[in-house]
Amino acid sequence: MHRPAVAGRRHLLIAEAVRRDARFGALCGVGAYVSWGLLPLFLKTLSGVPTVQIVAHRVLWSLLLLAAIVTAVRGWAAIRAAVTTPRSVLALGLSAVLIAINWLVYIWAVTHGHVVEASLGYFINPLVNVALGVIVLRERLRPVQALAVAIAVVGVLVLALSGGSAVWISGLVALSFGIYGVVRKLVAVDALAGLTIETAWLAPVALALLAWTAEQGTAAFGPDLRLNLLLMLAGVVTALPLLMFAAAARRMRYATLGLFQYVAPTLQFLEAVWLFGEPLRPVHLVTFGCIWTGCALYAADMFRGARAPAVLATE
Repeated sequence: MHRPAVAGRRHLLIAEAVRRDARFGALCGVGAYVSWGLLPLFLKTLSGVPTVQIVAHRVLWSLLLLAAIVTAVRGWAAIRAAVTTPRSVLALGLSAVLIAINWLVYIWAVTHGHVVEASLGYFINPLVNVALGVIVLRERLRPVQALAVAIAVVGVLVLALSGGSAVWISGLVALSFGIYGVVRKLVAVDALAGLTIETAWLAPVALALLAWTAEQGTAAFGPDLRLNLLLMLAGVVTALPLLMFAAAARRMRYATLGLFQYVAPTLQFLEAVWLFGEPLRPVHLVTFGCIWTGCALYAADMFRGARAPAVLATE
């Protein structure tokens, strides 16, 4: 009688630990996407700073924060293992360029009044990921997913053909982040080590750029304490959501986490229209209608596909 009771108690403790871990993962996932969704509010405080300088400060302060985190969790061994593989180092160099392009385009869009187009890019991104999975990774596309991508393409074409010159913002945001995700998927390096190496790739360019602007007398960093603190905070704003996302990805079903990704662009879209007063033209409504329809179909198909194995397992 005693042994079954002990085994039952152990089973309950394990189940409770799994539930706590899942709850923590969900909180991290929500935290990451809400942080990204509120990012325009932070970037608007830096509207007077040139985009390249904002990106340079994001890189350098992120690297300092990541170095401290890696030291705290004793993660230098993973980084040393990664840098001994030239292919991994070069691949992370490519992903660093892609994420830098993504940051440049996104920050420029926010600080120049194009948050609607930037949010559209992140709405498109999941569907771009599906298309890239088929083209690059030879993944099979289910009929509903193919329909979702086709509807999204129609929406983007409507915006492009209407003379929406800022459609390039949506395209570059979606493609740069989508290709970045493919590259990172193909590199066998954990999230923290990979992000640290990527940031280290960008750091010399960022440091040289800030040194040059200081020499030219155009550096934003220096005399204004408030602005200095905001630029330093850019490192936390950059690294923390990525780390929360990594923690969520380890603890949640990826299909469930995928549904969270619509939180960020939804918040950005609402901020653009309600807080920043950006114009919402009829063509935007048509485009977003197509994108939202495609995303809803994609999410529903993904959720149904994730449930199918569980249903089969219980039969």
